[in-house]
Amino acid sequence: MTARYEIDLPDGRVLVVHDSGPVGHDPAAPVVVWHHGSPQSGALLPPVVEVAAERGLRVLSPARAGYGGSTRAPGRSVAGAATDVGHALEALGVTGCYAVGASGGGPHALALAAVRPDLVRGVTSLAGLAPYDGTDAWFVGMADDGALRAALGGTGARERFAETAEFDESSFTEADYAMLAGPWAALGDDAGRADVEWPGGLVDDDVAFVRPWGTALAEVAAPVLVVQGGADRVVPRHHADRLLAELPAGELWLRPRDGHIGVLEALPVAHDWLRAQG
Repeated sequence: MTARYEIDLPDGRVLVVHDSGPVGHDPAAPVVVWHHGSPQSGALLPPVVEVAAERGLRVLSPARAGYGGSTRAPGRSVAGAATDVGHALEALGVTGCYAVGASGGGPHALALAAVRPDLVRGVTSLAGLAPYDGTDAWFVGMADDGALRAALGGTGARERFAETAEFDESSFTEADYAMLAGPWAALGDDAGRADVEWPGGLVDDDVAFVRPWGTALAEVAAPVLVVQGGADRVVPRHHADRLLAELPAGELWLRPRDGHIGVLEALPVAHDWLRAQG
């Protein structure tokens, strides 16, 4: 049975966590911590839950600060958001997990492994951003880099950009749109809802992505599978190369024809890879 928790954090904020519940009535079922994309509400997505359940995995999906009822924290860092998740996992009695993140969730999954190596056994980053290096090269290949460039000016500048911003439809491939019209329709619906109801979460994500994460990739001791689409127009392929260059135990699974959404088809095999890590 699914559940929704409101976890009290040390600084008085609240973090909302969605729980798919025990798999096969096994309270000791291994846990996948799903780090959602930007924007998302943090609510459980049927494809994520189904793929995990088929492999005996329970899903915990935290809503990052500013999304889905979690208290907003303007200026939060990637590592700060990961620290919130660590507190929530302790409150829920989780002693070990796999961290999985898609798109904007990728950096946060990696950060959880860095700040809580005692909890994370393995990581999968699907179409995840690499740390910003202060150069224009980081933006190369993005169909629409306006929001992230605005975020360089801080929270206020990113909020002003949002007042007139429109989604660039060229960001997704035809196959991406087919995924959003089919098996991953819930993701598109949830993203649209989150964009309207919790715009501050996306602003804070973007600002965090172009600032120091608060931890280094070199501190991720757990094995990491980096899954990247070669046709991705949101997070270009070179971001995967940047991640691999700094991760101590990273592997790359390049899917040349996949776009930003299409790469999610790799989730079943990515979960199999995680289970093989122990």
